[in-house]
Amino acid sequence: MDLTQTIFEVIDMRSFSNLWFWISLAVMWSTASHWVLGVPWDMITRAKRKGGKFEDDVAVLVRVYVDRILHVAEVSGLVLIVLVCFSLTTLAVLGFGYRIEFAQALFLLGMPMTIVGLITIRSARILAAERPEGAELYRRLQIHRMTVQLIGMASIFITTMWGMFQNFSFGALGG
Repeated sequence: MDLTQTIFEVIDMRSFSNLWFWISLAVMWSTASHWVLGVPWDMITRAKRKGGKFEDDVAVLVRVYVDRILHVAEVSGLVLIVLVCFSLTTLAVLGFGYRIEFAQALFLLGMPMTIVGLITIRSARILAAERPEGAELYRRLQIHRMTVQLIGMASIFITTMWGMFQNFSFGALGG
């Protein structure tokens, strides 16, 4: 038995039974819900509580990130749409058509984050059009964060159910 075969027997390289996949899923969703349109959530809560300089900082960061998101969407939106659609379609066909587990895992990570990206662009457009301040700004950011968290919960649930199905189908003894 060579070293490579031993390593692959000790460490399960399948996606849904690999601890690193589940860690990356948790980190991805915790990061997505912490950074609201590019602004850390702790800064937003501090600004809501203390006001003043913190409120100004959040307003400036929101304006900067909203402008940045909208610029990227306008300049390279079409190219991004084509690449994302191609990638997700390829992963879906490879994963669910040809039963490649790694492609399934990447699809289950990428599809919900694509939805979050679309919601982020929508929120940025709303904030750019209305330019809310103070409590209204925080309410809009809270709505965006709650939407991302709901998508995250649904995504984690679906991914967990699919992963358990795959693990039960594969069998504990590799059969």
